[in-house]
Parts: sequence; structure tokens; C-alpha cells
Amino acid sequence: MHPLLSKLETAHDLHDMTLDELDQLASEVRDVLCNLLTTRTAHFASNLGVVELCLALHSVFDFRRDRLIWDTGHQIYPHKLVTGRYRQFSSMRTKGGLMGYPNPNESDFDLFMTGHAGSSVSTMLGLKTGDDLQQDSGRRAVAVIGDGAFPSGIVFEAMNNLGGMKKNLLMVLNDNKMSICPRVGGIASYLDRLRTTPFYTGLKSEAVKVLNQVPLLGDPVERLLSQIKEGIKAGLHGGMLFEELGFRYIGPIDGHNIRLLRKYLRMVQDLSGPVLLHVVTEKGHGFEPAREDPVFFHTPPALQSLHKTPTDSDKPADKPFTHFASSAIHEVMSRDQRVTVITAAMCQGNKLEKVRDDFADRFFDTGICEAHGIAFAAGQAKTGLRPIAAIYSTFLQRAYDQIFQEVALQNLPVVFMLDRAGLTAPDGPTHHGLFDLGYLRVFPNMVVMAPGDALDLQPMVTFALQQETPCAIRYPKTAAPSVARRIAPVELGRSEVIRWGSDGVLLCFGSQLQECIRAAEDLQQEGLEIGVVNARFVKPIDHDMVKRAFTECGFVVTVEEAALMGGFGSAVLESASNSGLNTVQLRRLGIPDRYIEHGDRSELLSDLGLDAKGIAGACRSMLERVNIS
Repeated sequence: MHPLLSKLETAHDLHDMTLDELDQLASEVRDVLCNLLTTRTAHFASNLGVVELCLALHSVFDFRRDRLIWDTGHQIYPHKLVTGRYRQFSSMRTKGGLMGYPNPNESDFDLFMTGHAGSSVSTMLGLKTGDDLQQDSGRRAVAVIGDGAFPSGIVFEAMNNLGGMKKNLLMVLNDNKMSICPRVGGIASYLDRLRTTPFYTGLKSEAVKVLNQVPLLGDPVERLLSQIKEGIKAGLHGGMLFEELGFRYIGPIDGHNIRLLRKYLRMVQDLSGPVLLHVVTEKGHGFEPAREDPVFFHTPPALQSLHKTPTDSDKPADKPFTHFASSAIHEVMSRDQRVTVITAAMCQGNKLEKVRDDFADRFFDTGICEAHGIAFAAGQAKTGLRPIAAIYSTFLQRAYDQIFQEVALQNLPVVFMLDRAGLTAPDGPTHHGLFDLGYLRVFPNMVVMAPGDALDLQPMVTFALQQETPCAIRYPKTAAPSVARRIAPVELGRSEVIRWGSDGVLLCFGSQLQECIRAAEDLQQEGLEIGVVNARFVKPIDHDMVKRAFTECGFVVTVEEAALMGGFGSAVLESASNSGLNTVQLRRLGIPDRYIEHGDRSELLSDLGLDAKGIAGACRSMLERVNIS
């Protein structure tokens, strides 16, 4: 079915292929990508867009020796297919299979496990300087970065450094007019203008060479001629911004024309100094539905389930935490004009489209610039607004300094909505939101919460917006159950007792509440009375509940979908220790001190002992320990 791809032993074999063979190979790669989407969710449109670019790069450079980094990394699939992983490709994003991002453990062609945007130029510059210092300057260096990631502050920090160092490095700007959603901002507008200008080859332009020969005759004639000269050059220079930063700008060129791509990649291969090659591609190229709707097809569900018809049996409990979070945000914005929303290129991921459409003047997308987004939120809060920063847990850590300096230190009422907290299943270690508790609860003034179920989210958002201090609410990318109970009001530092038991108690922080209830019900069949507490807060911790649990129950087990180090269990341990309680009866369940690979969420939770079976097993072992002691 894939005669060329199946026989490809190494990417170096592309050097010997004809243009017709490379075009056929591109078709085979697209066929494999479409086949994958019939079985599982995967990054799709972005990978369709870089097929020709990937083949051109590997047919010109030799990345067995040369250096290549794909920024953000979700467009790595064609690269994996031509670097020896075709036969494993059906295992993509399954437990034990290929990762959906670059992974050095899979192949020497993957230099970094990249999953966050913007770092490629910095790491590539580090590689290049390291090679040069070790007298290995023959290695060529290539960083491929998308236009969505390009406005990230770290990119311009790296370009500033690189332009001054004059290192030989090729930046390929993959311009498809998209991030996940359509990109925003001044850089986006600038790239739009570049795409409408005639092709420009930077300092190779003969017109510029002629202009550079104009003699300088002295002041004030010199100044006049210089101004005329620079004005003419500015008109010729499509990429003037980049050239002012010290780059040789070439482009824009068609990113789906392999012949043209190879021509210009060969042209820039041995140029000295930093070069920016502007390549225009189309997200979803080659698959019409993805081309027409690249937002939906960024990471769509398996194609076989696309046409599922909703039924009356679909219940609100089946909807994800994200749905309830976005609904809560929309509701508070409808009744409080002070509330704004700030997101970093994740409008769709946070399901904020209705918020954006209904409250356009109070919705702000900063692009993939989390640090700027949080400082921006701090400025709004200072004026009396109530900004909500809706940013994934794993991406919020990119703004760590701003959380500290601009928000917590100033004690400003910014509300952080941390979607994708916990395990993000097939996305893997770059996207698991496991460290937010450790990096947030250390800050004075910060309040940190997690809903136990869908019914907690609305009152938590309302509560957070009433505080005069920064608040964070974390929740996972999974279906949100609704636990039947008389719901206790959300009060600062107060937990909610679901059931009580003298044999032991489960203190649950966050999304595993239903699993804890199931575990307690299973243990009840064995004659054990196990309590379940919906902790709600990790900061401030409910000290009264901690004391009650340690004094009234035989054992205490904490449960959290977060790193144990510095997390909820640690907060309980600290509280118990400060109160002089005997902590031998405590066991903490959560994420151990290692990176968790990708896989189905239920598989990962089972492996980590965070499902009902694992939680019940931990209770049994604790009962044995307590009885022995």
C-alpha cells in the first residue's frame, strides 16, 4: 500500500529520490496520517501541512549529523515516518507506543522532547555554539518554528542573541496563518503583509548591492543620500524587521512545492550567519475537511466517531470539566462587567468560543505568550477589573516569574483557571499538568482550589471572583461526574464531608472524588467504614479537618492527581506535623517523582493506583499497618 515509505530504511535515502518519487512519498505519508485518524485522536491538520517541508529538509540535509528541531513538536509525524518508525506508526499515542511529540528515546533524530512552543531557536543556538566550541562546526543547524509560536517572547530573546553572535543557523518559519486557532497580534499582521509582497531574497538582492555602492559625500548631503538609500531598501525589503535583527530573510516561498523547497534549502545551506527562510503552508493540506476547518482538525476525534448523533441519554455528567468551567465563566461575565478573560492561544481548548463571541470587548487572546498574558492580567486587576487567566496547567509554568512578581507579590485578584491539570493521557509528559500545586502553593497570598466534581466549578468561580487575593482553580481534561449530595457552600479553607468512617478516611483533592467514593463503597462490602472528604482547598488547608481525620479515624489516605512532592498530601503532612499529630497513620497517593509517559487516562490512573481499585488496595494495606502498630 505504501511502496516507497515501507522500503525507506533511513531518511538519508531521500537524497537519492527523484522529484516524482518525493511527490509520491508525500501522498503515502498523507495516506498514513489519514489512516491513523480512523483509529484515534491525534494531531492532524498541522502534520498534513508540513509533509513536503519535512521531505525537502531530509532530502537536502543529513540529520544523522546535522541538527534539526521541530518547535512545539506536534507536527512531528511525517518526520517520524521517514526516520525509521513507519512500522511502529500505528502505535502512535498509545501506551508503550510512539509519542505524539519528539522523543529522544525513540530515535537519535529527535534531539529534544519538545511540547511547548518557542524554545527551538534557543536550544538550537545552544547546540550550535556547543558544536563550534568542540571544533565540530561542520554540523548544520535547522530550527522549524510555526507562525503561531513565533511571537513567543523567548523566540525574540533568542533571535536577539543569535543576530549578535552571527552563528550559522537556519530558521524555517512555517507560516500557515494558524496557531491552534487563528493567530492574533502585530506579528501575525506583519506576516500577512509579507505573504502579499513579491519574493524577496534578502541581502542577495542585486538592487540592494547597487544601493550599497552609493558613495557617502559628507554631512548634510550624506544624511540625505543615506535616507533616500534606506527608504528605497525598505521598499525592497519584505523582511526588514528580521534583517534589522541580523538575519538574512528569504521568502516567502510555497511550502508545498518540493522542487522549490529543495532549491532554496540548498541555496541557504552554506550561507554564513543566521538565515530566516519564510515558508508558506496550509494547515490540513491534502485533506479537504481539514483544510476547510483546521481548528476542529487540529486534534480531532477518530474519524469513525465524527458523525455520532447525540441522544437523550447524553447527560451533563458526561461533559468534561472544561465545559462546566467555560459555562461558569460565561455566567459570571454576564452579571459582572468587571470580569475579563485572558487566554494564550487556547480559546478552543478552553472552550471559550461563546465567551469570545458574546463578550468580545472583554476577551483577550495574547497568543502563545503566557508570561505577557499574566503580567497583562495583573495590570487589569490593578485598575479594579477581575481578570480570569484561562491557561493550561503545563503552560502556566512558563509565566512563573509573573505569577510571583506581578500577581502574588502585589496581592492582585487574578483568577487562574488551570485546564488540563493532572494527566492529559496521550499527550504525555510535556503536557501532563502535574506540578501546579508545587509551584503555586509556595506563594504567599495565593489561594489554590480543585473541584471534586462538576457541581463544584460554578460556586468556586463565583467564590474566587469575590476574593481580594489571587486564586487558582485546577481541573483535568476528562468527563466531570456529579456526586449526589447536599452541596456544602464553598468557604475559604473549608472542605466538604461526603461520608464519615471510623476505620479510615480518604481526603481527596480534586477529580478522583468519585473514585474515592467507589473505593469506600467497595470496602463497605467488607465491613469497613471509610470516610470520604472533598478537600476543595490545598491552600489554605483545612487544618480542623486534618486534626479530626487523624484523631477520629484509624488511618488517613490523601488522594490527588498531581505530583506528590509539594502537593496536597504534603500540605496535609505539614499540617499534621505542625499540630503534633502522629503521621504514621498517613499514606499519600498521587504522582511519584518521575515523568509519566503517554497512554489512555484509565490505564495511567490504574498503573498509579489512583483508580477505585488502587485506592481500596491502599486502604487495606493501611488497615494492616495500623493493626500491626
